[in-house]
Amino acid sequence: MAGFRSLARQVRDPGCDTALRRYSLRKCLERFAPYGHRATWDHLCRRHRFGPEDRELDPGRLVAALDELEEARAVWLAYEEEFAARRRREKHEGLRRLGALDDWHRRVWGGNGVVRCGDPGLHPSDPLPEVLRRLITALERGPGEACPVCAGPRIEWVAPGDRYEPWHGPVCADCGVGVPRAVLTSGVLARARSDGSRRLASAA
Repeated sequence: MAGFRSLARQVRDPGCDTALRRYSLRKCLERFAPYGHRATWDHLCRRHRFGPEDRELDPGRLVAALDELEEARAVWLAYEEEFAARRRREKHEGLRRLGALDDWHRRVWGGNGVVRCGDPGLHPSDPLPEVLRRLITALERGPGEACPVCAGPRIEWVAPGDRYEPWHGPVCADCGVGVPRAVLTSGVLARARSDGSRRLASAA
């Protein structure tokens, strides 16, 4: 199975036909897709102005989309290396207890679904590297009162089996990302859960 780098080389290869280059870019999302596969593809299509099913398009647009994806991947992998080094230091010092943030890291290791968007059509419009830098800043800063990506205050609670499957937990109602619980205060989480319970009760 081809890795991200070999697929990226195919996207950039002018000797490959456009359809194969597009296919290779799509396959890159099986290795790294911050919003999830469908939402990340929708994001790249919108930002670089090509259709989701467009087979004959300007290869320059494909390469520009790949550039954005590669930069975002580099940002995230650098953070993962730093996080892993910190955990090794903590274990060496006898700090082996894992918290909510460590559990979240295990689920998104490698970058898939780091800021999962359950609705493929609702996601941040900013460049992926910038979105990931904002998330990393929030992870390092600690709990806050708003979405770490768009600073929106409307945090909703999504139950298992809702339209955001497989994500469940806090979701930003403004930009659509699933927000790691570790970057929200207990008050924000409690309000989101309470509002979600009221919505379920009124719908029943």
